[in-house]
Amino acid sequence: MTPTQDTGGLAGDALGSTAEDLAEDPTGQEAEDPAGDTADDPAEQEAELHAGFLTEAVHWLRGLLGPADRAAPAVHRILDLGSGPGVASRALAEAFPEARVVAVDRSAAMLARARSLADEHGLADRISTRQAERPEEFARSGPVDLIWTGNVCRHLGDQQAALRSMAAALRPGGLLAVAERGLPPRFLPRDIGIGRPGLQARLDAAAEEQVTARRSRLPGATSVVEDWPCMLASAGLVPAGTRTFLIEFPAPLDVPVRRHLHTRLRELLADLGDRLDLVDRLTVEQLLDGDACTGVLWRPDAFYLTAVTVHTARLCRPLAAH
Repeated sequence: MTPTQDTGGLAGDALGSTAEDLAEDPTGQEAEDPAGDTADDPAEQEAELHAGFLTEAVHWLRGLLGPADRAAPAVHRILDLGSGPGVASRALAEAFPEARVVAVDRSAAMLARARSLADEHGLADRISTRQAERPEEFARSGPVDLIWTGNVCRHLGDQQAALRSMAAALRPGGLLAVAERGLPPRFLPRDIGIGRPGLQARLDAAAEEQVTARRSRLPGATSVVEDWPCMLASAGLVPAGTRTFLIEFPAPLDVPVRRHLHTRLRELLADLGDRLDLVDRLTVEQLLDGDACTGVLWRPDAFYLTAVTVHTARLCRPLAAH
């Protein structure tokens, strides 16, 4: 799935992000890239950057589901929970040509984009959408062969209960794939020549503090050790393997990656500004300057490096009666 970002705050125990969370520019202005084009939706920007990882990940899932000549035909129904603009739905549909994929999100705008993307790639007959708000709605989709969900549980107050709801939607032998955490994106050297060295590390620390504070305010917030294989086992599943995927765009960056970094920095400044000191806030503002050579849209040392960890588990088939 496309990673779900709730830049406007973790406001409720619900699936996915609202269109306002994902698309609204907190400054009221549109970001511009060096070519003068306006920025795309930030969720779709990130999803497209991660498309290569998604292709690799879903092919790994095929192998977990059985031999190459039998895995794809055995998968008939897939859920992409917290689908966002549907980039993961597309990858799943392409990897499992016999399957129908249901993109599930709480945002009607994101689901509309998912339908549009499916149509653009000739997959409209196999990718459908469903709007859902709560984890308990997962099981209502009926038994499915594969569930993919990325960065959804962190937005839910009771992550363990959410996993149980997902497990309840699987058919015996079905596979649940949960992409959570990994490593946050890195895109700046330690010393960028402006402000104080170590800005990236301080941004990451502020973001972690923000996540912790927001999780404590979620409805039904429950503290849990985020040992995902253990959590999947507690949901009644058998862990099937964990794998981490590296996503890397080395310097010098192409325009789409720079545009995404500009969007990300703008959101970080709006979201974390009160957690940063004055020097760091001014440094981020300099990085957002679209005309300055020190800005992220132009600087030659900007890069993009992140990692996504996918945890999998299966629902065991019942023992055959003798």
